[in-house]
Amino acid sequence: AVLKLFAFLLASLAAWYLGYFVAAHVPQDAVSIAALQEIGKKPVLRAPAPKRQKCDHWSPCPPGNFAYRILSGGGQQRRAKICFEDEHCVIDSTDHSGEMMDFIRNAPEGTLLLMATHDDGSTRLKNDAKKLVEELGSKEIKNIKFRSSWVFIAAKGFKLPDNIQKEKINHSDQTKNRYKGWPAEIQIEGCIPRNLI
Repeated sequence: AVLKLFAFLLASLAAWYLGYFVAAHVPQDAVSIAALQEIGKKPVLRAPAPKRQKCDHWSPCPPGNFAYRILSGGGQQRRAKICFEDEHCVIDSTDHSGEMMDFIRNAPEGTLLLMATHDDGSTRLKNDAKKLVEELGSKEIKNIKFRSSWVFIAAKGFKLPDNIQKEKINHSDQTKNRYKGWPAEIQIEGCIPRNLI
């Protein structure tokens, strides 16, 4: 028992002396509590932040393509938004049937037309304007109901590729609406080859 007590005291004295020696000879800025806490932790690999793409696409459009995104409005506060090559346009909700018809008629050949509803395209968009949009290739413009969300991309004077989504509609349904009286926003996005225009 005396031998064990002597060994314990000797080990304690050696540990104290070793601690004193390290504290006296190691510079204070070389060891910190934070550095000691890091010992034994596994290194964390951090992925680089993803590069932002035009119109917030998940992946970039191939070279020689235009990027676009059309987002319908939703509710009273969420305006329709159109992005083309990172240029953003926020649409107000007033009646623009006449202006829209003039714009479509006066647009030169080789023009891309991007459209979206915000409030109510069923009553605010006049029949003449709907007919003009239908002539551009819309299959849903005449199906718009009260407060339907609708987005559409069309080309004047050339044909869009068959593999892009050109139109989308979401009807108001009181049992499924995201907002009071309005359905959820909808969007279409994609890439248009520049050589088509």
